[in-house]
Amino acid sequence: MSRLTRRHVLTGGATLALAALATPTLASAATANTDVAALVTAVFRDKTSRDVDRFTAHFSQDDLTYTDATIGAQLPNWAALRAFFAQAMPTWPATSRSYPTKILGDTNSAMVFFTDSPELFGHEIRAIAPIDFADDKIIREVDYWDGRHFGIAATAAISAPPAQFPTEFGEGKAGERSSATLQGVASALVDALSTGDTAAAAALFTTDAAFDDLTLHTSIIGQPAIRGFLDRARALLPYGLGTAIRHTVGSARGGGYEWLNKGAQVDHGVVALELDDHARITRLTTVWNGALVDNAALGTLLATTVEQ
Repeated sequence: MSRLTRRHVLTGGATLALAALATPTLASAATANTDVAALVTAVFRDKTSRDVDRFTAHFSQDDLTYTDATIGAQLPNWAALRAFFAQAMPTWPATSRSYPTKILGDTNSAMVFFTDSPELFGHEIRAIAPIDFADDKIIREVDYWDGRHFGIAATAAISAPPAQFPTEFGEGKAGERSSATLQGVASALVDALSTGDTAAAAALFTTDAAFDDLTLHTSIIGQPAIRGFLDRARALLPYGLGTAIRHTVGSARGGGYEWLNKGAQVDHGVVALELDDHARITRLTTVWNGALVDNAALGTLLATTVEQ
């Protein structure tokens, strides 16, 4: 049987980007509690081991939604997940790996950074996935990744037409499970970014904070530099003017939010947040689908990262 593409995976019945740890070690779980780190690591371990029964046992059989936010594919239930992996896992070579690199949150909900090696879907995927749990089972996951890193043509070939993209990513069923602290920080940040109040946005960060845009391959260090970048880019950032929160995940020490920007060229994405003891942002990491904008637009946005 030939290897299935990611589109075949997701439209053929199931898939989950959260999976098995059989490779690189977890880079950071500092803002996740021990229980959620163990839970997530087990999921990745069982996916890379290609053990269908153990892997799918980590997901709720009663209530599950899995969405790939980049290509617009959605799996509505556990049966679809189980059916696909029973077919797909035997086609994966022994060298394939899917592993977490950072976990932010707790066993209610978390933001998980993970990598799929090219053997799984033909190209490497580096994603950020908000995950909701109930009784230590996954009830909702959404994968966000940059289509340019996967390959613009490759992403276009497997993406659903815009009219067929799901309008909800399962947040209605899962409900808000994140901490009040995390929700408050996310709300304050989105309020500031959506109205162009860069001073208010920058004030939410610590002096030595980092701001990482994985799509732009940019890291900005320090509150003054972050303020300057937001000033220059406020009219261009897809996660800026006009955005609203779709869903939040995480604990008082970290997690993040999914954003919506209806009518925009890039109308959805994810922001991960790491917080200190005073609920100030120590690191922001975002990814969005850069394949949706052309080279000129991306170049204009990248120019705002240059300090004057």
